[in-house]
Amino acid sequence: MMERLLSHTVGFILNVTNSKVKNEFSRNLKPYDITPEQWGLINILFKKDGISQKELSQKSFKDQPTTTRILDNLEAKGLIKRKITLEDRRTFMIFLTDGGRNLREKLLPIAEKTLQKTLTGFKEEEIEQLKKWLNKIYNNL
Repeated sequence: MMERLLSHTVGFILNVTNSKVKNEFSRNLKPYDITPEQWGLINILFKKDGISQKELSQKSFKDQPTTTRILDNLEAKGLIKRKITLEDRRTFMIFLTDGGRNLREKLLPIAEKTLQKTLTGFKEEEIEQLKKWLNKIYNNL
């Protein structure tokens, strides 16, 4: 009885839906050896290259250790480079390499295709309402 009730809660539905979307996106990115988390940072850097790791953490809503781990993996793949700032030698600015920029161009259509599949059957106004509701839940917490 409790299990049936749990599956009807908003938290449970959000969690399993997030897992399903993330798994679908992971499968679509797998041929490029990129995770959804790595894609997120690449995409942020494409919009604003040369930002600090702290700013990248904030923009991606990830903590600093998680961001460091993801950046280490991206650097090992040759997709980003870190440069020490002259003002503060403890601060690194993060830049996409040419490989990172090129990969983003290949992955953007995959991200868009995954999103289209996720939202199949929704009207534009339903998508806008869903985003409002999800943002409201986020802001409540």
